[in-house]
Amino acid sequence: MSGDDIDGFMEGRLRLRQGRGHRAGHDAVLLAAATPPDVDGLILDIGAGAGAVGLMAAIHAPEARVGLVEINPQSCALARENIDRNGLAARVSVFEADILSATSRRAAGLLDGRAALVLTNPPFHEAARVRVTPDAAKARAHVAAAPLSEWVRGALALLAPGGRFAMIHRADALADCLAAVAGRLGGVAIEPIYSRAGAPATRILLRGVKGSKAPLALLPPLTL
Repeated sequence: MSGDDIDGFMEGRLRLRQGRGHRAGHDAVLLAAATPPDVDGLILDIGAGAGAVGLMAAIHAPEARVGLVEINPQSCALARENIDRNGLAARVSVFEADILSATSRRAAGLLDGRAALVLTNPPFHEAARVRVTPDAAKARAHVAAAPLSEWVRGALALLAPGGRFAMIHRADALADCLAAVAGRLGGVAIEPIYSRAGAPATRILLRGVKGSKAPLALLPPLTL
């Protein structure tokens, strides 16, 4: 990080200014890396914050268009600034919308069933299970306003049939993640992520295909 609060990602290929609340790190890098380089349609980063995942995805897939979907106006402003900073305005747009609301999505210009790839790093915690910080920006980034299943339902509504989905979440939320995608995705693959060898997994990366009938797969683990 430099004196003007600019963070570097992808060995300096992406420069990002981040505000209060959630700050992108390993989770964003791992999720963005799930982007196939041959995507040439629309990629949506749901809950984009300042745009880290979607902007990295745009670099991974140079032929794709990318939409950063975010509800917080301040984060949307940062995302637009980061798009311009990295020279990606021709391919990346911001959609200020509530993913939980079909009306809000439509008002922002998001159409159901159009995305080739949806990436999401949803809020990890439920308000009833954690002590919620009084900092509204941080609370919005980390504490879900609705069950995970509703977030996933909104995200998958935007995904085209045969489109690909990727989500990173806490490892101890695996059961909730599988329940959220049940009947909506097939070919689900779970990749456990370990912070160090010999310790329990801290994250899981879940991938799947809308409309697929392929079975569940448990992938080899990744140790950071």
